[in-house]
Amino acid sequence: MAVKNFGQGTRCRPSRRHIGTLVSLLSVAGCGLHQSALNPAGRDATSISTLFWVMLAGAVVLWLLVNGAFFYMSRVRPGQFDQRYARHILIGGGIVLPVVVLTTLLVWGLSILPDPRRPGDGLVVRITGEQWWWRVEYWPEGAEDPILSANELRLPAGERTEIRLTSARVIHSFWVPALGGKMDMFPGRETMISLAPEKPGSYRGQCAEFCGASHAWMAFSAVVMDPGAFDTWLAAEAADATPPQDEAAVRGADLFLSEGCGACHTIRGTDAAGLVGPDLTHVGSRQTIGAGRLPATLDDIRLWLDHTEALKPEVKMPTYDLSPTELDDLAQYLEGLK
Repeated sequence: MAVKNFGQGTRCRPSRRHIGTLVSLLSVAGCGLHQSALNPAGRDATSISTLFWVMLAGAVVLWLLVNGAFFYMSRVRPGQFDQRYARHILIGGGIVLPVVVLTTLLVWGLSILPDPRRPGDGLVVRITGEQWWWRVEYWPEGAEDPILSANELRLPAGERTEIRLTSARVIHSFWVPALGGKMDMFPGRETMISLAPEKPGSYRGQCAEFCGASHAWMAFSAVVMDPGAFDTWLAAEAADATPPQDEAAVRGADLFLSEGCGACHTIRGTDAAGLVGPDLTHVGSRQTIGAGRLPATLDDIRLWLDHTEALKPEVKMPTYDLSPTELDDLAQYLEGLK
């Protein structure tokens, strides 16, 4: 960074190397992350990205034309213009051109909007926004009962999935930037969006409407899978929890019930049948815990159990006063729920 002195002040002049570095960092920040509308992985996100780039290109062209005309009239050919010539410029550039351009963009933009409102290809996913986590129900075509999960959305690639949204208490907003647009979630009302992901991978979703103290920690993973792998996963997700295999996990299972965790959480295949908190039947197979707060590793599960309220302000789940050994056993049990 070059610095020049001018009297009592200083002035910084960035070099070309610094400018290039800044542009590179901005490019990586905008396109290289899993929560980016500029890195589309589905048909709906691609349409939104295309609309953005077209609008940006049009804005650049318009900026160049307006400033070019200003430069021409003020520098190249200053002075008085013929009244008839000036009227043509005002009418053509100020009325006709904007009407034609904006109408064209409006018609084209509206033509791509109905896709996220189309019904899905069979599978329906119902998501309820809680404070501050996501209740997820998978309804395969013809199913009488849902397959329950939480804080993670899995979708088959190449298929359009209908997602029905509601909220338990306050307004939330469902958004996976890499897969499509956002949709608000209202208490007592069901809204709908459909997504057609194309690239298998893991993408980050986020609540896009301020909903309270832990709004920033209300995230989820959206995992796009090949259709065959998705069907296998969905069948496994519908099964009961795997019984604990080692002694530490067995002690953790007993501790889970004796400490009253089953009053809030469900683990299918056990006596735990609570509906207040997330379903934990297969929590160990998820990518995160605490609605995107921490990775679902053994150490992080233990950390979550020991510092829940510090990690997620105003969360309903209390921090239990357990010994280090009890925390290890309970974390071992939960991590093994694959």
